[in-house]
Amino acid sequence: MTDADAATPAPLPPSPWERERPTRDRPAPARAPLSRERVVEAAFIVLDRQGLDGLSMRQVAAELGVTVSALYAHVSSKDDLLELMYTRLFDGFTLPEPDPERWREQLRDFARSVRRRLLSHRDMARISMAHVPFTAELLPHVESLLAVFRTAGLPDRISAEAGDLISTYIDGFVLEEGMWQDRAAQQNTGASSLARPDWREMADEMQNYFASLPPADFPHLRALSGLMVTDSSDERFDIGLEIILRGLASYLPEAGAEGGHPSGAGGEEGPDA
Repeated sequence: MTDADAATPAPLPPSPWERERPTRDRPAPARAPLSRERVVEAAFIVLDRQGLDGLSMRQVAAELGVTVSALYAHVSSKDDLLELMYTRLFDGFTLPEPDPERWREQLRDFARSVRRRLLSHRDMARISMAHVPFTAELLPHVESLLAVFRTAGLPDRISAEAGDLISTYIDGFVLEEGMWQDRAAQQNTGASSLARPDWREMADEMQNYFASLPPADFPHLRALSGLMVTDSSDERFDIGLEIILRGLASYLPEAGAEGGHPSGAGGEEGPDA
């Protein structure tokens, strides 16, 4: 050791407050407590991603990061979950006070609104067709719809059937829309499918095919070929709805006085009145 080394003081050991301490684990963010609302929201996420056939309690639990058994504290079964989803779809839905002068306009608004809600989530039309709307949450909507029919002056027998008729039309129309969307999506992902994602292209081909049919055998298909397939689902929906509304209007008392009701379905004179 040289004299210089001897004169150099040895470095001091680090003081306790300068020593590196192990970092304290940060607490994980608190997880929101599981609730029925969170279960339903997760179910909608799974439904939109995988469709009704892929919706399961296991998938919903995985979406929430919980065990399947944890779900059963909030929903009793998959059927119970589907009913809750269907009910949730109509949160905030209201019908206006029935107006006999505007009953058709009110029913148009009703049908268009229901269709929009069903289209807001994948396969909701399938769920709708499997669940009757007679739960405590949905009964007020049924009551309001019946009020529109009866206030307009429709016979009770027709009023009793009209709501189911319109609802079935909406469900069936949206179901078809969803099937085409799913098949088009499969086509885009390379899955085997007969669907064509370009609806306008398909409509043109169908119209051209109808127009090319032998006139002697298919005069009506040829004559209507340009109208048989349209590229607007909104237009098709509104035309079908208008056919139903005009049919209902034929049962109003003034319509019956002019032309009479179809046999067995008219007013208080019918066998089921």
